[in-house]
Amino acid sequence: MSPPSASASSAPVTGSTVAIENFAFAPATLKVKVGTKVTWTNQDTDAHTVTSSGSGGPLHSAALDTHASYSFTFTKPGSYAYLCTIHPFMTATVEVTS
Repeated sequence: MSPPSASASSAPVTGSTVAIENFAFAPATLKVKVGTKVTWTNQDTDAHTVTSSGSGGPLHSAALDTHASYSFTFTKPGSYAYLCTIHPFMTATVEVTS
């Protein structure tokens, strides 16, 4: 049995941190339980945001400079799609379960 390839993995990851690097959110899909505080940290030299896709979502960060962080505690189950408003091709999802 060979180990899974890290670059080919698009499976949801559990944890509470998301790295913003190389103009992408890593992991692209994060699975957390209700009550989890998730922290995004910008590792790029360009500024990025963490903003809910569509209207009315809970994620609304300011532009994050290099090494800046944004945190949000998820209190309701659901799938939370988000993007960087500066670079809208950067998208990801947090899946929250009870």
